[in-house]
Amino acid sequence: MALAYSKKPTTTTTGIMPSPPQLLLTQDDLKKIAAYKAVEFVESGMVLGLGTGSTAKHAIDRIGELLHQGKLTNIIGIPTSKKTHEQALSLGIPLSDLDTHPVLDLAIDGADEVDPHMNLVKGRGGSLLREKMIEGCCKKFIVIVDATKLVDYIGGSGLALPVEIVPFCWRFTAEKLRSLFKHAGCVAKLRVVGENGEPYVTDNGNYVVDLYFEKDIGDLVAAGDAMLRLAGVVEHGMFIDMATTLIVAGELGVTVKNKC
Repeated sequence: MALAYSKKPTTTTTGIMPSPPQLLLTQDDLKKIAAYKAVEFVESGMVLGLGTGSTAKHAIDRIGELLHQGKLTNIIGIPTSKKTHEQALSLGIPLSDLDTHPVLDLAIDGADEVDPHMNLVKGRGGSLLREKMIEGCCKKFIVIVDATKLVDYIGGSGLALPVEIVPFCWRFTAEKLRSLFKHAGCVAKLRVVGENGEPYVTDNGNYVVDLYFEKDIGDLVAAGDAMLRLAGVVEHGMFIDMATTLIVAGELGVTVKNKC
């Protein structure tokens, strides 16, 4: 993995497909367009990483549809969350795990942010650990987003960078994370759910601390390494240099960007 990101990676852009100008597409329409384009890369016999989230859901629906039509056969899916596991089962997609298939042909998933170097923020849906485990051992990782997810730098949306932590002394860990990025004006908040504000619990039984930044945090590799050195941190939501293909759906059509 490269230790610096001062230059954009060499990329190629293909597949500009204009949308009919008379149509007013919603954000969900754009997500569906990007997802369907990604599924065009799926071939019979593949072992697939099945992502989690509103965009990935469209891709999984499409894979299930093509299986039922007989246009895809012998597909095996590795789900990145319990929710995705349930969706895939309902569609009749055969499932397995990393113990049985430690190398995957392809993974398709969405992202919460994508910077100009195709680095990602993922995990606002709470599945970052399993996503990183599965998408980190794929021969090809296709990221599908609508254009609103593109940012100038990681954290640039002003929304959360999730960090999965152990529940034990979570305040201690959250404060350590905040202090680590105080130069970027970091605010660390425990993710809570429900009327009573109970801690959100991941599929792995952990908590999530969401980090918010006022400024660019700088070197992403150094930042990620620093977080992982903190006792109590399980994994962070930066997916650095992992995506091989980015599919972006916008009002003017779909762009496919490949990292060379």
